[in-house]
Amino acid sequence: MDLLFLSKRIYLGTEENFINGGIIVSEDGIIRKVMRTPQEVNSYLYNTESQAVFDFENMVLMPGLIDVNVHINEPGRKDWEGFLNATKAAAAGGFTTIIDRPTNAVPPTTTLAGLRAKTSTARGKIFVDVGFWGGLIPDNLQELSSLLSAGVMGLQCSLSHTAEPVNKEFPAITTGQLHDILCKLDDNVVIAVHAESALQQPVAANENEPKRYESFLRTRPSQMEINAVQAITELALKHKKKHFHLLNLSSNEVLSLIKDCKDKGAQLTAETCPHYLSLAAEDIEDCRTEFKTQPPIRSKMNQPALWEAIRTGCLDLIASDHSPATAGPKCLTYGRTRGNFLNAWPGISSLQLGLSIIWTHCQRYGLGMQHIYKSMCENPALLCGLERFKGKIAEGYDADFCIWNPDEEFQVSPDMLQSSIKSTPYTNQRLRGVVHATVVRGLHVYQQYESFGQPLGKILLRKTSQKVVKFVRM
Repeated sequence: MDLLFLSKRIYLGTEENFINGGIIVSEDGIIRKVMRTPQEVNSYLYNTESQAVFDFENMVLMPGLIDVNVHINEPGRKDWEGFLNATKAAAAGGFTTIIDRPTNAVPPTTTLAGLRAKTSTARGKIFVDVGFWGGLIPDNLQELSSLLSAGVMGLQCSLSHTAEPVNKEFPAITTGQLHDILCKLDDNVVIAVHAESALQQPVAANENEPKRYESFLRTRPSQMEINAVQAITELALKHKKKHFHLLNLSSNEVLSLIKDCKDKGAQLTAETCPHYLSLAAEDIEDCRTEFKTQPPIRSKMNQPALWEAIRTGCLDLIASDHSPATAGPKCLTYGRTRGNFLNAWPGISSLQLGLSIIWTHCQRYGLGMQHIYKSMCENPALLCGLERFKGKIAEGYDADFCIWNPDEEFQVSPDMLQSSIKSTPYTNQRLRGVVHATVVRGLHVYQQYESFGQPLGKILLRKTSQKVVKFVRM
């Protein structure tokens, strides 16, 4: 027997305005029909008996959000963030699908064995659907075909070293090495890149004031991103049948390079993160290492151009780069090491808050619901090849819904966060847009003020056969 979801504000994304209607969902969680008027709903209710009717009244009902940039550190560093808490945080934020980065787990997802360790650990623990990036490092060329065949969404690499101990497990790759590997890969593979390159003359940190944010910020100037994006755009123009994706960009100085590369016909997409759009270097107080990430949060003057790039489509996606760590690595424990920006782990915890952060700030820059839909639903599905059954409310698609009130406000407090790590730069901030329910394949995985039920999320694997790409519901 079918389920029926009702709202006076259903947002399909394909139209400018909301519709007052209903969505019929089959027992296996697939959208059977979208009804666009109250009259159509009333006729259906009069003639048909549904197993259950969920009426969300004036709440916005839109496609479930998709985050393509999430660090789930299990197995190996579960205390940093495991599948259970990460997917609870995703569900509480309206996300119905997340894609895990390959870098922070032990082992990292750089081998087929590493991917299997991830998937076997995740099964039975996830509240939303989860897919995986495969890792691309200097010495795992022999593993790439197996990773792609086994179902990773694409391959992810970094052009710059990250903090220890992860750097030993997931070393950076050079553009020369990347070019050689690209020549050996099939077409249509997605290559996602953390785009910072080391400078020929690195900027020294201010070792005398390690607890000031500027002491860290100066070590990672925009030029690191410019150099990396320039190198990747050159590769993208040489390998036009490969899809390149630039992860978590912070600097507006790379936008002209991206636009020019797209205009010349390369397959290039790019993303930024909520923290680059909403937080500013000038506001970061001493010792607040929960603000540290790579690339770094830059000045307020950097933000308007990033927002404009989302409006125009130069930047395609918004993703969290959710990368929490325990208090020790983040230098948040009491003692001499507390607040040391030079030693702290670079990662921000914000997965649950992404929609609210973006909605709170976007309208002052002339952005609206259609930009939320494009950058957090449709384009992430396209990037990962999920566009045939995710990221849209349409017949035949998974019944993945985010139900939220865009007019309601709340204050961020640690006790409301589902992530295992409660330290976030958004503590005590007042945000607008409250998620009331999250539905994955017709199942309520999150409802405000109620406890979580069973973890019913599924593993998403990309099935490939030579150049034919298919997706299956596992």
